[in-house]
Amino acid sequence: MKKLLAIFAAVTALSAQANETLTVAASAVPHAEILEFVKPTLAKEGVDLNIKVFNDYIQPNVQVSQNRMDANFFQHQPYLDEFNKGKGTDLVAVAKVHIEPFGAYSEKFKTLAELPNDANVALPNDATNEGRALLLLAKAGLITLKEPGNILSKPSDVVNNPKNLKFRELEAATLPRVLTQVDLALINTNYALSAKLDPTKDALILEGADSPYANILVARPDNKDSDAMKKLVAALQSPEVKTFLAEKYKGAVLPAF
Repeated sequence: MKKLLAIFAAVTALSAQANETLTVAASAVPHAEILEFVKPTLAKEGVDLNIKVFNDYIQPNVQVSQNRMDANFFQHQPYLDEFNKGKGTDLVAVAKVHIEPFGAYSEKFKTLAELPNDANVALPNDATNEGRALLLLAKAGLITLKEPGNILSKPSDVVNNPKNLKFRELEAATLPRVLTQVDLALINTNYALSAKLDPTKDALILEGADSPYANILVARPDNKDSDAMKKLVAALQSPEVKTFLAEKYKGAVLPAF
């Protein structure tokens, strides 16, 4: 019996050693929730998924670029491009996973038409999401931009502003908390969901499924093609994840694969 127990312990130890750990930085909602969903699948395939939740858009990229994390899952391609350009990093997109339709929210008004002149409008202060917010306002007819297709548009690029909207540029994570202090806030869906907002019901305007801002799994050139990363991609782009997104987020998060 002792010999059998010793053999069992040895086999168990070897199995544990064979498992590879993949550490992924993620926003809490929905990214970490999606990763938690695929974690059991990866465990069966010999990959221990270690999920680290971050509340900002800077550190997840810093951590991966400095080899402290293997990958991250929180951003879209335009944001990654701007980060690489500004920070001199060479992070790469590994796979598209989902789209979080960006939306405009208000606790004071039920429609965009009700917005008064000189309304205070809060925008994310990072370049790509600020441009995305302005494009959405332009699509709604509230403003006109100097370059209608420029994803890096800034308030200074607004050439027509009939309601004389007043723009406030704030960190994306803080926008749900200032809803009571402004007339309108343009909020990323991950932060909206964390604040218990329902994009499909609460947003006065919302991007469609044709949004070019698919959220991506990001890694480094040296590990983007590793076996563990390939298994993570397969899990994230599975039919099971499509079903999970549909059932849990009910249109607020859409598959991009």
